[in-house]
Amino acid sequence: MKKGELGHLAVPGAEFAVRVTPRAARNIVRLEGGALKIAVTAVPEDGRATAAVQELLAEALGIAKSRLVLVRGATARDKLFRLD
Repeated sequence: MKKGELGHLAVPGAEFAVRVTPRAARNIVRLEGGALKIAVTAVPEDGRATAAVQELLAEALGIAKSRLVLVRGATARDKLFRLD
């Protein structure tokens, strides 16, 4: 996905449910049936995959990654981010 392609979803207070695939061949953000699926090349150790997901999601939304707050799912494949 291109930078800012999901910019229309970047509304303060919006929540994004994400399904994560770590150790993927490439980093990609895709919208399938209303659900966000993000694949990252990072390994799921010490929060590396979560940090990579936050960075990719922020880029797709066209916002700073510091505006995304992880609400739940720090160690799970299903994560929920809120835009502050």
